[in-house]
Formats: sequence, C-alpha cells, structure tokens
Amino acid sequence: MGKNLTTRSEDYSKWYNELVVKADLAENSGVRGCMVIKPYGYAIWEKMQAALDKMFKDTGHQNAYFPIFIPKSYLSKEASHVEGFAKECAVVTHYRLKNAEDGSGIVVDPEARLEEELIVRPTSETIIWDTYRRWIQSYRDLPLLINQWANVVRWEMRTRLFLRTAEFLWQEGHTAHATEAEAIAEAETILDVYATFAEEHMAVPVIKGTKTAGERFAGAVETYCIEALMQDGKALQAGTSHFLGQNFAKAFDVKFDNTEGQQEYVWATSWGVSTRLMGALIMTHSDDNGLVLPPKLAPIQVVIVPIYRGQEQLEAISAVVNPLAARLRDRGISVKYDDRDTHKPGFKFNEYELKGVPVRLGVGPRDLANGTFEVARRDTLEKQVVPAEGIEEYIGNLLGEMQDAIYQRAKDFRDAGITEVDTYEEFREVIATTGGFVSAHWDGTDETEERIKEETKATIRCIPLDPKPDPGNCIRTGKPSPYRVLFAKAY
Repeated sequence: MGKNLTTRSEDYSKWYNELVVKADLAENSGVRGCMVIKPYGYAIWEKMQAALDKMFKDTGHQNAYFPIFIPKSYLSKEASHVEGFAKECAVVTHYRLKNAEDGSGIVVDPEARLEEELIVRPTSETIIWDTYRRWIQSYRDLPLLINQWANVVRWEMRTRLFLRTAEFLWQEGHTAHATEAEAIAEAETILDVYATFAEEHMAVPVIKGTKTAGERFAGAVETYCIEALMQDGKALQAGTSHFLGQNFAKAFDVKFDNTEGQQEYVWATSWGVSTRLMGALIMTHSDDNGLVLPPKLAPIQVVIVPIYRGQEQLEAISAVVNPLAARLRDRGISVKYDDRDTHKPGFKFNEYELKGVPVRLGVGPRDLANGTFEVARRDTLEKQVVPAEGIEEYIGNLLGEMQDAIYQRAKDFRDAGITEVDTYEEFREVIATTGGFVSAHWDGTDETEERIKEETKATIRCIPLDPKPDPGNCIRTGKPSPYRVLFAKAY
C-alpha cells in the first residue's frame, strides 16, 4: 500500500487533506461543506468523547439533549448573540414538499410555510435558556450543570475536513449559578478540564488565556480559551469556555428566589469543544508517513502482523499470538491481529503506519524459534527485537513512554515557536517568515488589534491567564502596555 502523500514541506494544506482521506478518517459528502466521518475517524472521536464525558461527570455535570431547531424569535432576544451568528444560520421555512404540477420534480409546497421560521442550531444558548426558565425557580435548583453531545450547523463558505465544516459534532455545556463568583469558577474549571484533556490524552500542549473583546464569543462577558500551535506555525483554538454574566438570564427572564426570598437573575456559562480537535490531533503530531496517534486515543494500540508461508506456519504463529492478544486486552490494551491472507505483510506495515497505530508486532517462524517479537514504534519508526517472555509488560510500558514522548516532542516544538518581539518591524518579519506565537505588547484597543490583523493577518490568540507584569509599549502605536499578549496566524 503506497502512501503517496504530499510532504508537509511541499504543501502543508494538501498534505493534511490527503492524510485525512487516505488514513480513512473522513471524506467530503454529497452536501457542500459537510463531511462523512468514517469508522476509523469516528473511533478516535469516540475515545475523545468518552474521556471528556467522564471528566465532565467527575466534575458534577449531567448530559441532556435539546432540539436541533430554534424559533427565530429566540435568537433575536440576545442582540450581540444574534449578530455574531446571523451570517452562518441555516433557516427552515417550510415543512412539506409536493410534486410539481408540470411534472418537473419535487418543489416546496407554498401552502406549508411555517408560522415562525426555525433556525438549525448554530449553538444552543437560546433554546436552552428558554428551557431553564421553567427549570429554575429557587436557589435550591442551582447550580444547574448540563452538557449535551450534539451536531450543529454553521453555514461556512470555505470548508476543510474537521477544521471547518458546515455541520460538525461537538459537546456544549450550559450552566446556571446563584452568584457571579460561582459562574466564573465554573468557566475556569472547564478551561482546566479542556487543558488537561488536550495535554494528557491528545498529547497537545496548550496555552490557557482569555480572548480580547473583539474575539469573544457572541454574548459573553469573558471567553477563556486554550490555544495550540500546529506544525506549520499557525495557531488553532482547541476549546473555549465562556462566562456569560446575566445576559441570557435577562434575555429569557430566568430568575430564582434567593435564600432571603428575593428574586435575582441567575449567572451563566457555556463551553464547548468539537470535531475540530481531530484536526488539532492530526496537525500536531503526524508526519510525512501518515498519522501519529497518541496511544490513549488510538483505536488500535497494538497491531500484530504474522509473516508466514502456508497455512501450517500461520497456525503455529496464531497459537502464540491469540493468547498474547487476549492477555494484552486483559490489560486494557486494544489489539488487532491482522491474519488476512489477501494482503502481504509489507502492505499491512504501510497501512498501519499510515493510520498511526502506535505499536506493531511482527512475528514469523524465526521469531517463534527464537522466542522473540519484532516491535516497531510509530512515533520514532524504531524497531527492536524483544523477548516473548514479559512482552505484555514491555508493551504496556512502551505505550506509556510513547504517550509522554509524543507530548514532549510537541511541547518542545511549541516552546521553540514562541518569539518575543518589541518592534513592529520584528513582529511583521516573524509573522511573515517563521510564524508561531509572537509575544508582543498591545495597547488594549480594538482599533489597534484590527489594524494589526488587516496589515499582517495575525490575530491576538489570547491574553495569557494571570500575565506577569511586563510594562512596555505597544508594537503598533507605542502607547503604554502592562503585559504581553500572544499573536499568531490561525486556523
């Protein structure tokens, strides 16, 4: 199986698109801007979903499900929210089709127009806060900590598999609290959950921070984010957690009786990550040979490939491999024994390298005679001959070592990709050539932020959490600045 991948240095965007398709993760569908997530890609997403879902539940959240359709009037209740999403909304106007009278095909029945048009959810704040009005009456009903796993639609004009599609999968949390302090603490707790998941499961190092006013979620008072650096020097927003203040509570009249019997508006948060994380996973770790998957998220952690001639040799190998596979599974390690007789070992080696399977065991008659296995690790492409005795423990330790090594390699790359600059000339030079995160002073105004974006295509990715005092002058205007922020070109 030849990979025939464009190299990253040749064309990073083309490499990414080819890899997503050739590694059987996803493909474009018959609907413009929408994708089909294939079984192997979905298996990675399921592992992400399972890990995050446990983390949400461990912090007291419950799952629920809300409608995909939102009455148009709901969206208009929070002005900045509707302004932020208006251009991306898909609208349902009719509920029935009929055969055209001239026999030309199916047309919309003009008599079946909806009394109120429905928005296909771009996000669910409005439908959920309309629901919360009925659920919340007293301080005893708080905090309300709800998450939903769902699909959303944002009518994007330029799309790319996983990174930006018209429909995508995600989770969205929506919580209600009695006090401002509780809501802020919730938003920060979820930011920590996202950062822990990204670093410990995805092996993706992230920087935690807050967005500028111009980059905040529509309707939020504060947006917390985690930002990651991809191999091409562009940043990718990997998750956001929003403190919504009382904006949605006031828009939907969600009040509660406090302990003194007085009515107050609740305080809110919302937060989410999406299948965009798949793009982050691919672009952080993979190489010119294909995917490199951290063991914790690999659908197949170990693949065993027999090297044989004839049924007798295969049966002898299988007699050793099948019990080994069972013992590995007992340790919680996912294993595939690929004994297909339709493909040669070389084809299989290429296939599993392309798909990023962390560990590959090769075993033939000589290995059986010597009591050994050939062990190949995907991240470094190193091969070793390892004794069969104690192989389960060896593989368990190797998977842990690989998880750490993949993270450290990405962290070293990220750390080397942060450049401090003090002049606009330096800034423009770094953004145009090496890329990465650029740490620079900014005067805090929307006007300067927008001007820098127009002139360089770089945006402020985040204001680092608890920035250390570092007085200086804005690179663009020369005005005083109390600390540095991180700029980058971004996906």
